[in-house]
Amino acid sequence: MVSNNDIQSDLDTPPPLLSAHVLGSDAEALAAARDLAALAKTGAATRDRERQLPWAELEQFSRSGLGSISIPRRFGGPQLSFVTIADVFRIISAADPALGQIPQNQFGLLHTLAGVATEAQQQQLFGSVLQGARIGNAGPEKGTRNTLEIKARITRQGDGYVINGQKFYSTGALFAHWVAVKALDEDGRQVLAFVPRGSAGLRIVDDWSGFGQRTTASGTVLLDNVPVAAELVVHTWRAADTPSLQGAVSQLIQAAIDAGIAEGAIDDAIAFVRERARPWVDANVERASDDLYVIADVGRLKLELHAAQALLRKAGQVLDRISTGVIDADAAASASITVAEAKVLTTEIALLASEKLLELAGSRATLAEFNLDRHWRNARVHTLHDPVRWKYHAVGAYHLNGSRPARHSWI
Repeated sequence: MVSNNDIQSDLDTPPPLLSAHVLGSDAEALAAARDLAALAKTGAATRDRERQLPWAELEQFSRSGLGSISIPRRFGGPQLSFVTIADVFRIISAADPALGQIPQNQFGLLHTLAGVATEAQQQQLFGSVLQGARIGNAGPEKGTRNTLEIKARITRQGDGYVINGQKFYSTGALFAHWVAVKALDEDGRQVLAFVPRGSAGLRIVDDWSGFGQRTTASGTVLLDNVPVAAELVVHTWRAADTPSLQGAVSQLIQAAIDAGIAEGAIDDAIAFVRERARPWVDANVERASDDLYVIADVGRLKLELHAAQALLRKAGQVLDRISTGVIDADAAASASITVAEAKVLTTEIALLASEKLLELAGSRATLAEFNLDRHWRNARVHTLHDPVRWKYHAVGAYHLNGSRPARHSWI
């Protein structure tokens, strides 16, 4: 196990590959998530304050088998439900949302592989994840017109390819055994290349300076003539016009992380009000927890959290149902809209709960020793992945005019 106190002296060296368990049921996966959450919660505030990367916690995530719970059964995976996948991310993120975010792209990438990769590619990559390997993200770039634009290029060289480019927001890459790189081929078509950590010309830079989600290491990936075998290049362009659940799956996990942030903030608010906060002088009560306005605010937070949790669960159930049949344009649109509705509520309760925590707990809660502001910082940064205003638009356009949402990872 890598200790949180250890320094990864060579960021270009892949972490050791540890043997991993294969979880057999939804109940077993939820139990593993709760065990990990109990470990992660203990040092979450300190890790955030000191930007200590959660190596030990992430190693437990991999060893426990949580990283492979979405892998199809025909490849040896448990293929657990989307409801369970969302619950796993929610449970972990309530303890430490940075730990929850690190593998979020891995699950989106595994779903992509299940839809567009060749049988041989699936065998190799799914097999490695079942053995404990992690997949990191190298998709987004800075300095482009929008998040979909890609400047990285992959070109033929001998029997394989080389990749050149620079990535940012590369969550999971620092911790990964495989770095999944989006690039355009010589015909301008998008591909997804799986680059082994330690490859020549691949550099991971731990330069993430965001004020929230501080320990996700979502920084820079540099690619300088990085070689990649032809069999590790997934030609995602071939499925670009095919309806799928790719965006809905990615957004489900995003929503689950936000729901976890909200749960963690509300739990800390209740604990602080009960144990440390002083009642306001005009309330004429002995305890802050007897203040009528505080009681009402906590009631509202719980109601809105439960509404968000219910929509999150509904979204998982819809994905479970649709994924078993033929996924046409209407089915894909229905899935995306259902997840978008959940994403709106999880975003709003994460921001509201983390703000209300400080208001209800009072001035003492702002002291650095408690680091309670991390809840709002985490909520604000993570919910910036995609704007909720466009979720409202997509939901309204779908229900009012029958308009299907765009197909990408953010809807």
